[in-house]
Amino acid sequence: MKFLIVFACLLAVACANEDAKVLREDSEVNVEDFKYNVELDNHIKLVQEGLLKDHDNWVVHGEYEYIAPDGSPVKVTYTADDTGYHPVVHA
Repeated sequence: MKFLIVFACLLAVACANEDAKVLREDSEVNVEDFKYNVELDNHIKLVQEGLLKDHDNWVVHGEYEYIAPDGSPVKVTYTADDTGYHPVVHA
């Protein structure tokens, strides 16, 4: 479930920039793991990979980067697992 929440958040970022062109998009989805990378021409980058643990719980690691309205770069790394979503913002 947390995987879907994280994915929805990342999808919302991408959709909010619907005029952006996709420069790169790679994905690999398997039954017990996945990974994907997306890079847009407006300086947004998304990387995420996940691994199914214990037949019920996903452990997901990822990061995304963008340029804030003030022009400063922002990078967020995160882990999402059975204990919740754990982001770290690097401004």
